[in-house]
Amino acid sequence: MPETRIQAIYRYPVKGLSPQALPRVSLRPGQTLPADRLYAVENGPCGFDPAAPAYFPKQRFLMLMRNERLAALRTDYDEATHTLTIHWQGREAARGDLRTSEGRAAIERFLADYCADELRGRPKVLYGEGHSFSDVAKKVVSIINLASVAAVETAVGAAVDPLRFRANVYVAGWPAWHEFDLLGRGLALGAARVKVVKRIVRCAATEVDPDTGMRDLQIPRTLQQTFGHGDCGVYAEVIGAGEIAAGDLVRTL
Repeated sequence: MPETRIQAIYRYPVKGLSPQALPRVSLRPGQTLPADRLYAVENGPCGFDPAAPAYFPKQRFLMLMRNERLAALRTDYDEATHTLTIHWQGREAARGDLRTSEGRAAIERFLADYCADELRGRPKVLYGEGHSFSDVAKKVVSIINLASVAAVETAVGAAVDPLRFRANVYVAGWPAWHEFDLLGRGLALGAARVKVVKRIVRCAATEVDPDTGMRDLQIPRTLQQTFGHGDCGVYAEVIGAGEIAAGDLVRTL
């Protein structure tokens, strides 16, 4: 097997909005990437308590599976100031410090107009100390095997942007679907250590082109019809602290 390396690292500071590429990042045991899914936008009251944050299914929030127009937005997040900037149609559409009520209100006003016909109530930016609005309750890092994405491309008969899968770590060098053979195994990602714990079942969010916001490819159906499963990528728990960077080796332990 050729050398396997991390090709790219991304986080999603606000669930459902655009990714932020990271050249390197430090991982800590039992945690997500820093600031990954740190915020979410409530789509109608869901009962989230910021004083006692708990897992809620993604359907309670604005998200690509149902709100594909979000992919047409470009967002920038400044970790030092918690400032989110939303760009739409080539211009700045909203900006706000998500730690302040005024900053959250600026983002909420824009999304209330932008997603008006898809809302079940007033959108609300949510945050809970130490909480991640992941699709799963456990704090994990998501890993995509780029060879598996290439296999999906062949099956669907069109180019497939790996960012459709909204993962944290993209790996090059494994054969297609090798990630599924790693369940329960440990990996060295750069200086960090992780344990692969779960396959990722893909939803309709992967149908959405991350550049245009158009729902144009039937990825889940293609997975089922061609490969007999609906999965692509794996979740891993961080079990050993360390820094990871694009270009780092990936080794099975």
